[in-house]
Amino acid sequence: MKVSQLAKNAVNAATLLPEATASGNVRVLSSLLGPSYRGLILQKGKNESETVLPVGYKTIFDWTYERGRIPKMQQLYEMAKTSQWNASKDVDWSIEVDPLDEKRPIVPDEIIPAGSMDTWKTMSEKEKAAFRHAFLSWIFSQFLHGEQGALFATAQVTTAVPWVDGKLFGGTQVVDEARHLEAFHTYLSQKLEKVYEINDNLYVVLDALMGDSRWDFKFLGMQIMVEGLALGAFRTFHEVLKEPLLKQILDYVIRDEARHVHYGVLALEKFYKNGISEKERAEREDWAFEVSLMLRNRFIAHELYDEFFAHRMKRSEWNKAVLESEMMAYFRASMFKRIIPNLKRIGLLSDRIRRHYEKLGVLVYEQEKAAPELTHKDIMRDG
Repeated sequence: MKVSQLAKNAVNAATLLPEATASGNVRVLSSLLGPSYRGLILQKGKNESETVLPVGYKTIFDWTYERGRIPKMQQLYEMAKTSQWNASKDVDWSIEVDPLDEKRPIVPDEIIPAGSMDTWKTMSEKEKAAFRHAFLSWIFSQFLHGEQGALFATAQVTTAVPWVDGKLFGGTQVVDEARHLEAFHTYLSQKLEKVYEINDNLYVVLDALMGDSRWDFKFLGMQIMVEGLALGAFRTFHEVLKEPLLKQILDYVIRDEARHVHYGVLALEKFYKNGISEKERAEREDWAFEVSLMLRNRFIAHELYDEFFAHRMKRSEWNKAVLESEMMAYFRASMFKRIIPNLKRIGLLSDRIRRHYEKLGVLVYEQEKAAPELTHKDIMRDG
């Protein structure tokens, strides 16, 4: 990559830096420095067919095979065994999808980042249809990349978690994530016929998860943060989209994701309340906060800005418009409505970290149900 492009990437990343370093935890920020450099500056996830990441973590064999340390996890494992579905047979792939239909938009304007901008009003119907197609392709491309990350992270978690019940359920989640990857890729490649590269912020999160040697950080990052965001986002899209095939896929995926978040809460709740020091708790609180900002920032969609709006407005104007848009309000609500209650449940929402979440305006969700109390009906009617 040319020096001029590296400098440009650095400047672009710096626009979100003050907020992204709000926790001030030097240990946390230093742990994210390498992934941030590779993702935001070098853009390692872009312009290459594969990315090689070094991983370093301990694999734990449980020779006791003791079951029942967390009884609810046994129940979750039984539920997972009876809730499997086949992405190639149970989904009706014969349903036709026209992503460029101007009369029946594939995604409503109120859920896309450009829909509330003045520039949107000056675009032709053909240009708007092209952007709707691109937006849905872009966001589900990010879900696809996230599912690949979840597949790898869950495989790591399964080998690193110290008790056999966790390993057994982890095995079912590995299969789930492979199925999600298959379903989303089939939809993107065969129905939308457009796949985008990974967003830089998402790359940073996945890079950090892959390289961290601590099993609980993998649980926290993937099961609580990434899967929590996905659960909220999938439910939002299931609600607002009219396209029947994608709604069908999402209905299956949401059921799986709910189990995955539940798994994370069960695994971490007792450990975080009794098995770590206050210093270790503070590090995990700050890390979760920094990751939540990166996950939110992935929705700023700079890839779409570069493709459709770079000649129409400044990047800073795009950032401001997206962050203040109805779409971002949708995703902020759906994301933190699932994350905040779970952080509170596992003991990572102390008074010292609350002020940071309060600035984001998301503490209103702390009284919502945590994953173990949620039913599928709760999730689907949770507007």
